[in-house]
Amino acid sequence: MQAPIYLALDFPTGEEALQFLARHELTGVPVKVGMELFYREGVSIIHQLKENDHPIFLDLKLHDIPNTVKSAMRNLAVLGADIVNVHALGGLKMIEAAKEGLSQGTSSKIPKLIAVTMLTSMDEHTVQSDLKQPMELAAYALHLAELSQKAGADGVVCSPHEAASIKAACGADFLTVTPGIRLAGSAKNDQHRIATPADARKMQADYLVIGRSVTAAADPKQAYERVIEEWKNYDNYN
Repeated sequence: MQAPIYLALDFPTGEEALQFLARHELTGVPVKVGMELFYREGVSIIHQLKENDHPIFLDLKLHDIPNTVKSAMRNLAVLGADIVNVHALGGLKMIEAAKEGLSQGTSSKIPKLIAVTMLTSMDEHTVQSDLKQPMELAAYALHLAELSQKAGADGVVCSPHEAASIKAACGADFLTVTPGIRLAGSAKNDQHRIATPADARKMQADYLVIGRSVTAAADPKQAYERVIEEWKNYDNYN
């Protein structure tokens, strides 16, 4: 079974992304395609990645009125991505509409719908000062996870630090997809709520999303293999 480690392809162009994967012998690894790459290349990058057998997390974080999101998801459903997402802040009806759009869009394998709780770039100060949210960040993320489950989402994007409480409230089958993964010694960059691969698994993450710890490494393939090693043998890491 392939380790559920999605490599974030945060490259300006499809050519750069595909060359990176080929050069470092990462063909077939799970990948995350975000706004930067998708808005540049469109559906062609999804088709090219699928031709090379990459499981795909299409990370567009839709957030709009329910009917618009439903129509968008109907179109995205046919691309063959394994995971797609919306912002949980869009509310119950929007998440329900996203799920309905995915079901209407394809008669084959329906992508898993994941709702983003709170971005890992946010901290307590941001939530309380910018968003004027009186709840603590972890409590608010849990609320959004429960809302997402009620709306029919398959899981949420959350920081590793919220994964255990979300599992406890929503059940073991409710997926936790965790960005903000860093190998020990890597820079935090613009992330705040981060964890190593081993710690994330201990915290009950189901899927990891890792980017710069691999893509900016001197030896990206070795770095990716180290992520898998930590994930599989997490009990050996403090």
